[in-house]
Amino acid sequence: MKSKYVLLASTVLMSITTFAQKDQIKAAEKALKAGNSQEAVTILQGAEAVSAAAPDAEKAQFFFVKGNALLDLANKKVDADKNLSEAAKAYQSLIAVEKTSGKSKYTVQATTAVFEIKGKLINAAIADSKADKHSESAKKLYDAYLLDKNDTINLYYAASTYVNAKDYDTSLKLYSELKTLNYSGKATNYYAVNKLTSEEDLYTNAQERDKMVKIGTHEKPRTEVVPSKRGEIYKNMALILVQQGKTDEAKKAISEARKANPDDNSLTLTQANLYLESKDYEEYKKLIAEVLEKNPNDADLVFNLGVISANAKNQVEAEKYYKRVIEIDPKYINAYINIAALKLENEKGIIDDMNKLGTSTKDSKRYDELKVKRQDLFRSTIPFLQKAVELDPKNTDVAKTLLNVYSALEMSAEAKALKAKM
Repeated sequence: MKSKYVLLASTVLMSITTFAQKDQIKAAEKALKAGNSQEAVTILQGAEAVSAAAPDAEKAQFFFVKGNALLDLANKKVDADKNLSEAAKAYQSLIAVEKTSGKSKYTVQATTAVFEIKGKLINAAIADSKADKHSESAKKLYDAYLLDKNDTINLYYAASTYVNAKDYDTSLKLYSELKTLNYSGKATNYYAVNKLTSEEDLYTNAQERDKMVKIGTHEKPRTEVVPSKRGEIYKNMALILVQQGKTDEAKKAISEARKANPDDNSLTLTQANLYLESKDYEEYKKLIAEVLEKNPNDADLVFNLGVISANAKNQVEAEKYYKRVIEIDPKYINAYINIAALKLENEKGIIDDMNKLGTSTKDSKRYDELKVKRQDLFRSTIPFLQKAVELDPKNTDVAKTLLNVYSALEMSAEAKALKAKM
């Protein structure tokens, strides 16, 4: 008989606890309806401990009210980032509970709220990125991905943004996840201009977009083919590994990237740069020859070869590539700038030699020779700097460099004319 009394007592206790939680949920709902979201959250904190033992219907109601209260706080700009994240967790817990129970009283509303939160996270991430808050932006993009793992583009953007934040470890982790998912990002986007907002709206298919154009709410339809991002993902992984000093792992990553994207010349260039950094010049030259064979008239590609050669301190080869760029595209301003920069790098050696000289007749003669050499060096840069200024008159850095050259050569008339344009 005694054991029966114990059982009865425990049953009564559980019922009292359940009723208490129901009362708290009702009180929280009432506070939320009255606009007191923080009060609602505080009330629900008291019911948190016993929610695990509650029936599924009560669990779902608890998470629903909690999610609504937290989302309302976020909408009111009260600790928005934290409350958005907590609201999303509450809604996801609700969806999981109702999926297990087989009853979907709140699932539709919760799913809608989750997508609303996802949109808010993405918009907040864009705002953070514009404000150079890259770490905060990346976290929000990753949180948006966790809310909807089918939308893998947010995982890709999160990985890229972590690079901007210089958080290379996290970025590499997310890129590895994209690689595991075999993410490509290749897609076709359909756009049309909304007549009401004058902004482009994105559609998932041509039929939906064309329907809006036919109705008359939209105009100027266009289609955009988004290329695969696999090459960029592998390349960024390799670059991060290089920065971390893991050259062998980087070579393996870039080799895999090239197998997956054989036509991506940027990968070949990256691989060439890896061999250059490890001083494997034969493999470097082999890859460079391969790139040139495929695209002999690609100005960007030839320019990159010039940059790589310049980084390798091979000025003759770098200048050859830059001049080839100018042959391909006479308006390629950076080629003119880089040729001038290459030449001006030699000034330091001349100055160093001049400073080592004494006052003897022999040294004075050598000084005059070096002075002429320096002047000739300056003169050789003038055509390239003048062309760069002509192509981009607003580039003050180039204009100032040309002005300094004029001054060093005592070309007063030219300097005066250039100053008048600046």
